[in-house]
Amino acid sequence: MRLTVVGGGSTYTPELVDGLARLRDTLPVDELVLMDPATDRLELIGNLSRRILTRHGHHARVLTTPDLDKAVDGADAVLLQLRVGGQAAREQDETWPLTCGCVGQETTGAGGLAKALRTVPVVLDIADRVRRANPGAWIVDFTNPVGIVTRALLQAGHKAVGLCNVAIGLQRKFAALLGVPPASVHLDHVGLNHLTWETAVRLNGPDGEDVLPRLLAAHGDTIAADLRLPRALLDRLGVVPSYYLRYYYAHDEVVRELRTRPSRAAEVAAMERELLTLYADPALDTKPDLLARRGGAYYSEAAVDLAAALLTGTGSPYQVVNTHNNGTLPFLPDDAVIEVPATVTGTGPTPLPVAPVSPLYAGLMADVTAYEHLALEAALHGGRDRVFQALLAHPLIGQYEYADTLTDQLIAHNREHLAWA
Repeated sequence: MRLTVVGGGSTYTPELVDGLARLRDTLPVDELVLMDPATDRLELIGNLSRRILTRHGHHARVLTTPDLDKAVDGADAVLLQLRVGGQAAREQDETWPLTCGCVGQETTGAGGLAKALRTVPVVLDIADRVRRANPGAWIVDFTNPVGIVTRALLQAGHKAVGLCNVAIGLQRKFAALLGVPPASVHLDHVGLNHLTWETAVRLNGPDGEDVLPRLLAAHGDTIAADLRLPRALLDRLGVVPSYYLRYYYAHDEVVRELRTRPSRAAEVAAMERELLTLYADPALDTKPDLLARRGGAYYSEAAVDLAAALLTGTGSPYQVVNTHNNGTLPFLPDDAVIEVPATVTGTGPTPLPVAPVSPLYAGLMADVTAYEHLALEAALHGGRDRVFQALLAHPLIGQYEYADTLTDQLIAHNREHLAWA
């Protein structure tokens, strides 16, 4: 089995390789191809990947190349984990929206739209080349904004599934609080990528006992602290929102914080420099503890499970993925991309039935789905008016003066990545 990682020079990659090594019985990879145009980082990551696999007695070959067509040739699955513009573009995404008093963040709001506009054309070109090389290959998208990117891939007819680590992170956290194995915890996880709620936490499968009320009663303070939301809010809602909901539920508070501290991009860039120094040590053959602070915790387990289900029919029976709605949430269009538990087989994911969703959450999902539609139109066809419309539609912006100003700033900061600008 041949697995290709586009963006293989990412500091995330050792997390993935560690999972492939530990879970080789779940996903028996023979060749791991790391592709990245940054050849200096690529060789560094490639060598560490070989050492990690060797430490675990895994005999997969690790190949590195800056040539995309060579990398995807013969691939059974292609994992996308790229960042167009690098951390420098992320720094901008997190900064210029603050001038209008709007959240600066790389996956939502104006910054998220900028990332989508840079990323969608690049990903679609990659996917076209994957399809030419091997029409049967699956594309697993871990590239943000996952919902919009996955929608672009599916709309273009690609065999694609979107993946995020939020759900698996919460599953592991809840399992630890409950003192049970992670596999016994099933989440009623509903929403869009980075806009989700846990409406139930069930033991032993999707029909098991809902222990969310017990979990909140016993551990609400811990959960609230992790989300940086008030415990009283969780008690009133009776659900656990994704930590990304803080951008909506505490927008002005977040903006004040962002204006007074270094950007997350600056923190990550410093962390990456330290990680790359560690990776260069020829004695290092494990992923360093610092990597957990980089983000993407449990990404490897989620990716291995998903690839195994798509390619071999093994892996966890239920997985949280990003895929077409197709009537799962009746208040959203069928071609919307939602993030819900699904059964995954070689033919792709099939969402599990979802209980009726409260208007408190359904309304916000519908608003953001409409924004994502407009964002994808802007990414595919360009034009200032399309960018303006997407920003005006976004619940975190919504005022025409802000949308006008942010449109001009987005184009100015991203002109080199926008073919139409």
